Amino acid sequence: MKVTRRTFLAWLGVATTGFALGVDVEAAGADVLAPGPFLQLGADGVVTIVVARSEMGQGVRSSIPLLIGEELGADPAHVRLVQADGDPRYGDQNTDGSTSIRKAFHDLRLVGATARTLLVQAAAGAWGVPADRLVARDSIVTDPVTGQSATFASLVPAAAALPLPANVQLRPDAELARVGTDQPLLDAHAYVTGQAAYGADVRVPGMQVAVLARPPVFGGRVLRYDPTAALAVPGVRAVIEVPGFSGAPKFQPLGGVAVVADHTWAALRGRAALVIEWEGGDHASYDTPTYDAELSRLVSEPGKEFRKRGNVEEALAGAARVVDAEYHVPHLVHLPMEPPAALARFDGDRCEVWACTQDPQTARSEIAKQLGLSEADVTVHVTFLGGGFGRKSKPDFVVEAAYLARAVGAPVRVQWTREDEIRHAYYHSCATQRIAAGLDAEGRVVAWRQRVAFPSIASIFITMLPIGPVGGELQQGLLDLALDVPNVRFESSHVPAHVRIGWMRAVHNVNSAFAVQSFVDELATATGRDPRDTLLELVGPPRLWDEAALGIGNLPNYDQPLATHPVDAGRLRAVIERVTASADWTAARKAGRALGLAAHRSFLTVVAVVVSVVRSPEGRLVVDEAWISADAGVTINTDRVRAQLEGAVIFGITTAMYGEITAKDGAIEQRGFRDHHLLRMPEAPRRIHVDLVPSTAPPAGVGEPGVPPVAPAVANAVFALTGTRVRSLPLCRHAVFTA
Repeated sequence: MKVTRRTFLAWLGVATTGFALGVDVEAAGADVLAPGPFLQLGADGVVTIVVARSEMGQGVRSSIPLLIGEELGADPAHVRLVQADGDPRYGDQNTDGSTSIRKAFHDLRLVGATARTLLVQAAAGAWGVPADRLVARDSIVTDPVTGQSATFASLVPAAAALPLPANVQLRPDAELARVGTDQPLLDAHAYVTGQAAYGADVRVPGMQVAVLARPPVFGGRVLRYDPTAALAVPGVRAVIEVPGFSGAPKFQPLGGVAVVADHTWAALRGRAALVIEWEGGDHASYDTPTYDAELSRLVSEPGKEFRKRGNVEEALAGAARVVDAEYHVPHLVHLPMEPPAALARFDGDRCEVWACTQDPQTARSEIAKQLGLSEADVTVHVTFLGGGFGRKSKPDFVVEAAYLARAVGAPVRVQWTREDEIRHAYYHSCATQRIAAGLDAEGRVVAWRQRVAFPSIASIFITMLPIGPVGGELQQGLLDLALDVPNVRFESSHVPAHVRIGWMRAVHNVNSAFAVQSFVDELATATGRDPRDTLLELVGPPRLWDEAALGIGNLPNYDQPLATHPVDAGRLRAVIERVTASADWTAARKAGRALGLAAHRSFLTVVAVVVSVVRSPEGRLVVDEAWISADAGVTINTDRVRAQLEGAVIFGITTAMYGEITAKDGAIEQRGFRDHHLLRMPEAPRRIHVDLVPSTAPPAGVGEPGVPPVAPAVANAVFALTGTRVRSLPLCRHAVFTA
């Protein structure tokens, strides 16, 4: 008998995962209350909550039910979770941009409030009492005057017969007792017992497994191939050419040659045996050193202005001193622990898919286009995701599975390997930024000019033509940078993309924060001041920045109004002061500890980070302790928020120390964890201190904002320890990294 590690872990568990796929809560009987697609209450007392966002470790399957359940007044023990399929009736399902709570907070509460209102109305009608005096809590409706009570289950038939209420009142915030507290991770049992089903775990009868040999150069094509040796491998069933994309790459497959087999090992051996001759295409001459030199040239010249206040050139010319520095962040790759995987079944006029996707609706539409089906004939089931970070919101791997299932005439799971995931990814945009600051005789900054050059994400949606950054990219630490300087100018340049550029955790904020926060530390050194004091002076006094004060015409502001989610210098100052107090900044620095500080606003959240850097016994630079303070407005499950911020620190340290993707002759040079290092446990901080600022502000992002300040804080701490200023990542490429 074969016993896998997953099977053994599953034997240890005695409960089910609660991970149901694609249950239609609106297909309900008369004894079921289903006021919408997200919630169902049964006469058996079970409260079914549909989670329309993807779970990739961030805890969204714990936070969304918590918010709906608290507004409803449900007993958590009665709640069952259902994972939604891709369907527009759920609204936006793309689990990206830290949007799951911040964009849906009010609507999620309305889901629970609507059902609660119907239950209360049913009880009030039965008892002949005013509805507004009844209380719904712990799955029971109670009349505090008469003492009467009824369970939700007993009220369901009457409530289901009522029309939807025209007006629904949300609970007072004080009644959401569990919101903003530590609550259990509902899927924890499934994780630790091996019952959680990820993309590669789904099995259907007759399933085959495929791996693809994709063009080594982006946009390349198959000239010719010989499948003979691959077909001779035991277990290999077919070798199929997959066409490459046409026009804008968007989320289309890269193309190549697929080997389809009975199992993954046979498919991998078959792929290794293929003989393929490739055409390089338009990007075969791409070399990152040459490209980086061009970015550096561009930021040394004037670019297109996108933010202005005062007269920078005049102020720089009249400054007592000018500090000028250039910073570079290379291409980065997502590296989720689970490489992409998708299983598709095609029966002639319908396609059914199981995938670890962050965006099932886009996967559905892309499959429909590829196969010539209507979207109604495509079903996309969402499994657990073993990490995502933005990679799995691009469904090219899902489309590959659908294409091959039709070609083979049997269910096919496409499995990406780690090497596939690194060599054929959507990469985080590299960026070069140059900042010049003019100082007056007292060392105050009177002018700030910042030039940026990077390939835009928009390139994958057009035809890879050279274009400048779009508004949503410029907002990320550039348009919304709180900068109390009288003369400000920001410029950008048009540059081509030679690989697929896609969003990665925190997106362009990673590049902006590294440049700006490193430069602030350089200004402190140039003026002989404390970096904290310099940063606070540049942020300026507590105030709300409007677009006129920022020196811009329009701030995208992560699709939220400035009135409710302002650029708030006071909140930014607060996290800087809190994190430095937590790290005992002044005393620790006087005692000789090498600390680095950085702060940044992203996804409507303000975050400040302090790290301590030391030499390991082997002589390498390591972060031994970190402090992070975040103001994300109202938070739902604080345990998950802290976990996200702890993970962001680890993610950010990996970016700072090791993150880099390079190309030579158009092909990506990195292959796996041997040449693309991830932070290992012995290198991780011995402790990460997380401080959540109590707030009544509207919810903001959590999953991404912790990342951007980490790399500059690390670089600043390295300078404090060694006296060497590092202006390009990763640190491991610099001599200072290893003594």
